[in-house]
Parts: sequence; C-alpha cells; structure tokens
Amino acid sequence: MPFLGQDWRSPGWSWIKTEDGWKPFEFFCSDLGDNNNELELEELDNENKENLYAGDVCEVAAKKRKKDFVNNNTKSQFLYKEKWIYVQKESTRERHGYCTLGEAFNRLDFSSAIQDVRRFNYVVKLLHLIAKSQLTSLSGAAQKNYFNVLEKIVRKVLDDHQNPRLIKALLEDLSSVLCILIREVGKCVLIGNINSWVCRLETILNWQQQLNNLQIPKQISNGMTLSDLPLHMQNNILYKFSDACDIINLGQATPTLHMLSEDRQLWKKLCQFHFAEKQFCRHLILSEKGHVDWKLMFFTLQKYYPKKEQYGDTLHFCRHCSILFWKDRHLALLFKDTGHPCTSNDPNSCLTPVSPQHFIDLFKF
Repeated sequence: MPFLGQDWRSPGWSWIKTEDGWKPFEFFCSDLGDNNNELELEELDNENKENLYAGDVCEVAAKKRKKDFVNNNTKSQFLYKEKWIYVQKESTRERHGYCTLGEAFNRLDFSSAIQDVRRFNYVVKLLHLIAKSQLTSLSGAAQKNYFNVLEKIVRKVLDDHQNPRLIKALLEDLSSVLCILIREVGKCVLIGNINSWVCRLETILNWQQQLNNLQIPKQISNGMTLSDLPLHMQNNILYKFSDACDIINLGQATPTLHMLSEDRQLWKKLCQFHFAEKQFCRHLILSEKGHVDWKLMFFTLQKYYPKKEQYGDTLHFCRHCSILFWKDRHLALLFKDTGHPCTSNDPNSCLTPVSPQHFIDLFKF
C-alpha cells in the first residue's frame, strides 16, 4: 500500500481487508464501531441543526467515546507490552522528538516483569526511585500506569506473602511524597485534579494498613526443613545472603541459626561485599576484646555509603543500537537471541546492565 509520511522508513498504517475494500486498522475500532451509530441527531437543538454536519458530529462523538473507553480500561489493559524500545535523545531527519522517562515506563513491560522472581526487586527499586524524585515529571498516562503496576505489586505480596518489607518501605516513602505534594499544591505542577491525588494517598494508606495486618500462615510440612540440614550447609546458605535484615530475621528462627548469624566472619564477608577497604579504615570499630566488630561496623558503614545493589535480572542497554530491552535468558541460550534487533557483529560485547538509577539517568537530557 502507498504511504506518505515524514519518515520514508516508517512501516505506515496497518490495513485490514473488509467487504468494502481495504481499510486502515485502528486500535479499539471494533469496539467503537457499533457505538458510533448510536448518536442521534434528533437530540440536537432544532435551531442549530441546519448548521451542523452529521459527519462532523459523529466524528467528534466517536473521538470522545474512544477517549472515554481508553481512560476507563487503562487500569486493566495496557496499550504497550514491548520488550525493547529505542532510546532517542535528540531529533534527527528520520526521527522527531525524543524518548522520555514516562514513555519508557509505559512501553516496557513492567507489568509482566513483576511476575518474574528475578526481576521483582529490580522493578520495586525502580518504582522507589521514581517516587522519591521523578513522580511529578511523568506524564498523566505514565502516572496512571505507575500506580497500576504498584497495585499489582501490592496484590501479589498480599497473595504470596513474599517481600512485604520492600513494599512497606516503598509505600512509606511514597505516602510521604504525596503528603508533601498535596500540602504544597500550587508550588509544584501536578497533573490532574487535586482530588485524584488525595484518592491515591488514601489508597496507599489502605495498602499500608493491609500489609501491617498481614499474617503469614505457618507452613506445616512433614518433609525435611532447613533446621534438618547439616550445620555446614546452613552456614553456606547464610553466606549467600546479601541483605543484613534477611540474615538477622533468619537467625531468629532457631538457636542454631542465631549462633551462625552472629559469626564474625559472616559479617566481615558482608562488609567486604558492600563496601571498599578504604571505607573500613575510616570507621573502624573494635569490640571489648580488641577484635573488629564487623556486625556493628556494617550498620555504621551503611549510614555513610550506599550498599552494593544485586538483582537476579535487569534491563540491558545496547550501546551500538541505543536500545533498552529485557533480555530473555532462555531464548538467549536456546536460539542465541539477543532480545532486540541488533546489527552489531558481536551483540553481547555491546550490552550493558542497567541499574534502576542508571535507567532514570538515561532520560536526563
């Protein structure tokens, strides 16, 4: 089909064959086609009926119905579910405009990413950083998508009882930000009515109450448990933890795990994982016996320095193609799929893991 546009490489419209010939395909057109005929021109004022064109009235009504349909169904249905996007930072002859943080958040499939245990913490951390500094810079659609993804995360935690501590911290900071925005309305630009932001704050407070009342049922199992494992295997499991709170919580399960969680060598390895050796010398803490108190030293160091972030899976950025994408490890192993349409001879050499903070920095122009 012929196509005229500013970009000669654009794919153009999507066409469908009908009884009346080929017609351009539009999203939601099948749902709105029957409603367009419902408009009755008899409801118009008789004095102005002669000055109006029926076609124009139907077109305006169709656009309004289409907009209302999208707004009402955005909560359960997303327009984009893409695995990769092109990060455009400036206008060119072929591409006009640039990619924003809100557009990237809308188009990348974060809704499905939270169902992957490897990507869950990554998405939560990204939402946490957006809540602290970038929430008001998002577009209206991106803000709606943000709270929709957040609602799915909360529902998931309430159902499977996993990672409630991360979500509590996120909701606590987000509620503080919303309180400041609502209290200082007029000093900052808020998209939408102030009542919608008040409703969002009330919803977050309700989620916090549900998480505080969350009761994790005790699992009754007749098989082997963690305490039945040999002592050296329990110790190896503790050494795999990178979160100090997880070590402390696991140490409260049994007296044996409590003894293992207080091991000096364990906390020394944890300090060496998160912090540099130069930072140790500045905040050296000794116990009464003259030994280094590595546990107290860890909690002291985290007040001054950021901890090392560790995620099971992250977004990747291709330096050759300037494409941001989710990399499917199973497809990469089976079919050598790079996860995006890369033109490089060695795509893997051009890939860079993107941390949540790096994701935000990519869209700071």
